[in-house]
Amino acid sequence: MIDRKNESYSTKKAIGYGIGQFSDTIVIQMFNMYVFTFYFTLVIKDVDLITIAFIIWALWNSINDPMMGALSDRTKSRFGRRKPYIIISIVPLCLIILFLFTPPLGSINLSFIYLIIMIILFDISYTTYDLNYASLFPEMFKDLTERSKANAIKQIFTVLGLIIASVIPPFLIGKLDEPANFSNYSFAAIIMMIVTFGGIIFLVLFGIKEKKEFSKDYETAPSFLNSLKMSIKNRSFRYFIVANLAYWYVIGMLPMIVPLYGSYVLHIPEEESMLLGLLLGSTFISAAIFMILWRFIALKIGMKKGYMLSFAVFIVTLFPLILINSMEIAFIIFFLVGIGLSGALLFGDIVLGAIIDQDELLTKTRREGGYYGINALITKLSTILVILTINLVFRTTGWKVFSVDPTGIIGVEVGLKILVFLFPAIALGIGILAIFKFPINQEKYEQIKVDIEALHNEKRNSINSK
Repeated sequence: MIDRKNESYSTKKAIGYGIGQFSDTIVIQMFNMYVFTFYFTLVIKDVDLITIAFIIWALWNSINDPMMGALSDRTKSRFGRRKPYIIISIVPLCLIILFLFTPPLGSINLSFIYLIIMIILFDISYTTYDLNYASLFPEMFKDLTERSKANAIKQIFTVLGLIIASVIPPFLIGKLDEPANFSNYSFAAIIMMIVTFGGIIFLVLFGIKEKKEFSKDYETAPSFLNSLKMSIKNRSFRYFIVANLAYWYVIGMLPMIVPLYGSYVLHIPEEESMLLGLLLGSTFISAAIFMILWRFIALKIGMKKGYMLSFAVFIVTLFPLILINSMEIAFIIFFLVGIGLSGALLFGDIVLGAIIDQDELLTKTRREGGYYGINALITKLSTILVILTINLVFRTTGWKVFSVDPTGIIGVEVGLKILVFLFPAIALGIGILAIFKFPINQEKYEQIKVDIEALHNEKRNSINSK
């Protein structure tokens, strides 16, 4: 018999798993926050070329992410379905963090081709890690109570990673758009690479626990195309991916545009460039503080209502960003933004976990990889939408080609304010509508919990009898 006590929730298990999110967050934050600014201000300096590069990247994602998810579900090894992929991703992922910030100079065309190659290689290595890491969550933590506890811990590591990736690189780099600081980007990348490596190693050694009852699910896992069809046909998942696309659009927009917002709206002087990191850091500290509140809300009113509420709070707290020009007030506002961010961080994995449970009842197979593969694609698609939005606004304001002093360009400040509020607010509003239509309410989820536990008992008994 399987020792059920050893499979129950424990804070130690949640911490061991959650530290993997620390490394995951550092990697994606380095990509989201610095790659666009680095290539727009110091390397290529043409927003159209950067947009084209990311569109090519998106086309690759449309194949890579769902295919990796289906492959993961169908994998058989003595180490499990997910762990082997996490292990083989470690070295490539860490190296790509550095390579992103060491482009060849002297030719815009060569730098453009290099950017395309590096972001595609980044996507391969990051998806290999992130998809398999994320797929472990609904397997290791079985219901809303466990998942809300574990995800609160996991998202604290998210916040810690966000703080480190937002504060340390600006401190090491200096002013992000200063040509003299070009080589400092690679130095910052090396430091982040080392920290990322340590976190993933800790996860591999202490944080991965694949359950025995799912050890035979690879036998019934569908092929790539069938997995894709089955996931897209899931009504609950379709509403979720709309809401999650809205969330990741905002999460992608803010770190990408805040360095420019800080420089050209808040007018942070060069000698105080570290304040850019501290601005976002205040948001992430706030998110960590309010995580406990959102966990209480999740248990009190359920995941669906809590998810909607977090988006609404997010919109309200973003609004003052279009009104301010003061650095001091900005710290207060960015701290308040962390309240909405905190809730949105907490609910995503919880809601997707419920969808995967519902799917298992229908298919008798755990297909986390299939769902997280498509979810990874949606996450990357949000980056394309962010780049296209920035392209639209920069072209409209006349800032298509980077200029160190855009003060004579009409509308730059207004455009940056629109990017940090108006477009994110529209996205979050669409997200609220999608969550409102999400069919798994609290009553349905309680029934799913009962049915899924019975199915898992059946699977355990089948494996033990062989």
